[in-house]
Amino acid sequence: MFGSTQARGANAYAKVGIETGVIAATPHKLIVMLFDGAITAISNALNYLDAGNIPAKGLSISKAIAIIENGLRASLDKKVGGEIAISLDALYEYMSQQLLFANLKNDSAKLIEIRELLRDLKITWDTIAPIPTAVTELPKQSYDALAPRTTNHLEA
Repeated sequence: MFGSTQARGANAYAKVGIETGVIAATPHKLIVMLFDGAITAISNALNYLDAGNIPAKGLSISKAIAIIENGLRASLDKKVGGEIAISLDALYEYMSQQLLFANLKNDSAKLIEIRELLRDLKITWDTIAPIPTAVTELPKQSYDALAPRTTNHLEA
């Protein structure tokens, strides 16, 4: 009984953490999060397949396909991205198709292939991360809300 309450609490905490991470994330970080989510979903599908839990395997594969299609593929801008975006679009389509076939045939080799492709893309994406700009000048006066305040007395 307590385990289920703790699990719900942990899940709620994780959901808040993810939502907060998404809100605060840069566009580059959002793509990294999508890669991580798809890789995790495929890893979960492999675990479920090994355990013989076919319904859970199917849900995990469906989640990976949704991330690829509605996240990674949908975020491509073929006009701006040119040939790279067009190639990635074809690769994402291939991944989705292979995941569908892997689901239908319980093919762990296809799941591993797509997970490795996603890992390679994530590593590449990580290497092109934008360099954060450094603050070159601090404000001349800073305000500390918790610092003691000096009182101003007017003389008559």
